[in-house]
Amino acid sequence: MKKVSTFCRIVLTGLMVLTSFSSAAAQRIKDLTDVQGVRSNQLVGYGLVVGLPGTGEQSPFTEQSFKTMLSNFGITMPANLKPKIKNVAAVAVHADLPAFAKPGQTIDVTVSSMGSAQSLRGGTLLQTIMMGIDGNAYAVAQGSLVVSGLGAEGLDGSKIVINTPTVGRIANGATVEREVKSPFLSSDHITLNLHTSDFTSAKRMADTINDFVAGTARAVDATSVKVTAPRDAADRVAFLSMIENLEFEPDSPAARVIVNSRTGTIVIGADVRLLAAAITHGGITVTINEQQEVSQPDAFADGETTVTENSIVDVNQDDSRMFVFNPGVTLDTLVRAINEVGLGPGDVMAILEALEQAGALRGDLVII
Repeated sequence: MKKVSTFCRIVLTGLMVLTSFSSAAAQRIKDLTDVQGVRSNQLVGYGLVVGLPGTGEQSPFTEQSFKTMLSNFGITMPANLKPKIKNVAAVAVHADLPAFAKPGQTIDVTVSSMGSAQSLRGGTLLQTIMMGIDGNAYAVAQGSLVVSGLGAEGLDGSKIVINTPTVGRIANGATVEREVKSPFLSSDHITLNLHTSDFTSAKRMADTINDFVAGTARAVDATSVKVTAPRDAADRVAFLSMIENLEFEPDSPAARVIVNSRTGTIVIGADVRLLAAAITHGGITVTINEQQEVSQPDAFADGETTVTENSIVDVNQDDSRMFVFNPGVTLDTLVRAINEVGLGPGDVMAILEALEQAGALRGDLVII
């Protein structure tokens, strides 16, 4: 059996100790971060779909592409001959080339009509070169399309379209011809980027990694944590495999209220608070008071003295038209009070906007 390097043995021992004390609320580093430089790349190409049952198109660029394809096979068409090619459609082909994809592997491609073709159902994509942003060819696509949509049209012009018949996919339809060089092994460090920028989360992640292997990680900013890693490819892969399975507890997100004005959806963060304010809205009066009550056990009973929050909500439908509440009340309490009197999402949005303008909303109001 091949011996494991000293470095890997030390790292593995540390991982076993650390995971035994993982918190229930903690999450793995791999679920919250991406490795800088390890990413997919977009590919795009232009090609022809043939074999359509009369649902293709007749356009100048389709005819030009068709003639160019024939010339590549040594067939020259007379200049004054205009071919009828209603079974051909010009298409755009695009795909994502995964990180570390090797020549000979296959990827899925999406094919979309670029002209006036009615449907791509039943068509076959001819050999299409897939280009990267640098202009180099990285894959070649070809194959029969799978189209989920369909369309039908009557003689009187009436028609019905289900899904999108002008877009199809080819599973494993492109073969990778060139590998994209990755910076994964180009430096002494691996940089982990958080999906959601947060200074506290970045520091906690760096501390977790340093508890695992001392002095290897440092937070660069609210997004990135730079980790010193082995230069040997095998050791670096093993090291990253262990690092990404470490668990830490990310910080709670900033207090925020998200309002979707189109659908009436309102999402309120747990840390949103209200300052003292009064709002006039319609003929509704809502008064909210927060009282603290002390619960103390009997003299000879087991237990501890605890302080509980008691929310008193009073609703009146009279002419005062005022929302009155004490500072520190949660927005959830206010919304529940509004819902008790049957106000809709539009009324809640109006109240939230008024609170934000008055400076009484402790949190960001985001309207999408």
